[in-house]
Amino acid sequence: MSDSERQPLLPDGVKKKTPLPWLQLFILLWVQLAEPITSQVIYPFVNKLVSELPITGGDPSKVGYYAGLIESLFFVTEACTVLYWSSLSDRVGRRPILLTGLFGLTLSMVAFGLARSFTSVVIARCLAGLLNGNVGVIKSMMGELTDETNIAQGMALMPVVWSTGAIVGPMIGGWLSSPAEQYPNSFFARVQFFTDYPYALPCFVVAAYCATAWLFTFVYLKETVTLRPGAPGAQQAPRPSIKTVLIPRLMIAVANYSLIAFLDMSLRALQPLFYTSPIALGGLALGPSIVGSTLAAFGLFSGLWQAFAFSPIYERLGLKGVFVLSQSTFLGMFALFPLMSLAAQRVGHINAAVWTMLAAQGILYVIMDMGFSCALIYVRASAPSKHLLGATNGFAQTSISIVRSVGPALSNSLFAVTAEKHLMGGSFVYVFYIAITAGALYAATPLPKSLEGYVADREDDEESIETGRAES
Repeated sequence: MSDSERQPLLPDGVKKKTPLPWLQLFILLWVQLAEPITSQVIYPFVNKLVSELPITGGDPSKVGYYAGLIESLFFVTEACTVLYWSSLSDRVGRRPILLTGLFGLTLSMVAFGLARSFTSVVIARCLAGLLNGNVGVIKSMMGELTDETNIAQGMALMPVVWSTGAIVGPMIGGWLSSPAEQYPNSFFARVQFFTDYPYALPCFVVAAYCATAWLFTFVYLKETVTLRPGAPGAQQAPRPSIKTVLIPRLMIAVANYSLIAFLDMSLRALQPLFYTSPIALGGLALGPSIVGSTLAAFGLFSGLWQAFAFSPIYERLGLKGVFVLSQSTFLGMFALFPLMSLAAQRVGHINAAVWTMLAAQGILYVIMDMGFSCALIYVRASAPSKHLLGATNGFAQTSISIVRSVGPALSNSLFAVTAEKHLMGGSFVYVFYIAITAGALYAATPLPKSLEGYVADREDDEESIETGRAES
């Protein structure tokens, strides 16, 4: 390994920062945007869709159960295949996997828009997760397009894209679903197709986005993996086992990544539930439009903060400092829920004190979002070899998909039980997550303050892997 390759992964103020390859990053982030849009475009209309299907028997209380199942299927099925797709990208290249994933998302969104039964809805949703291995591959490509001098700037863009998709997806779903009903004097009201298939338009728009991303990926995105075919007649070297990937430092990085993702998804599920629940049941009784605008504002400011503030804060506080700061904000965000509830119950409505605490929660959320960029950097640096970067990110994304499917169901159930039984004065669910946050902060203890040692460790791991291949 050359001296330049042994340079610390963290900026040291001496080495000149490498310019980012903006065209390649733009296409890569365009592809990444497809995942949050496709996963969240259905949120505004999924409850209505379920109520119109012959599955609930006219019982409104069952709508939430089936809607929750449909929402979580994307992440559940993605968790089953993302490791396979990411590992495959190490061998066949990143581009073929990205193109396959975009094709799968396009096909699944068209199928979802045309679904007329619960079974077809489930199949379409599962198809989206099964064929979409892009998120792990994208993270691998981001690591390959950056180096130790600009990785913070590059990785900071990924949460921005997720926040953007979390805003754009629901907006498309809300504005374009049931167009014949929402816009009775429009072209859509005169076309019977949009009456028969009220959810086709938003799904088709998202499918068109995915198809366009496929085209630009095919034409402009360059391969970042150098494939090394063996000589004619030579046997292919055996692929490293999963044990080769699951080294201690990677397990620590993925555990911390999973914890912040679990807390984030639990918080995301609690916020709209808490904001819309009646004041008597411990909520704020806010209307859907206010809730949507509030969450959109959180996402917008979070994206701007990531784009412009993360890199300088990273250089000042260091990787672990930023990550621990981000994790600690969950203590304040979960603690503010019962405080807002108490303030609203005392006066019977939302007053200035409640709005101030709501704004404080939003500020903490913006700071928290920096933790995802830090987690991505830790995972990238923890890979045992640059040739196993796809498998590394695939394993990490599998873990994230699992906790993202579990988090909302658990938080919503705990909220319901807490409100129904008035556990700990209606605060049990928040105390529970404060305790989880404390555990997450403790789990961050083994994370290194500096990634300098990871360079030497990776060299040793790569030598061990190559030795194992040679002996096979």
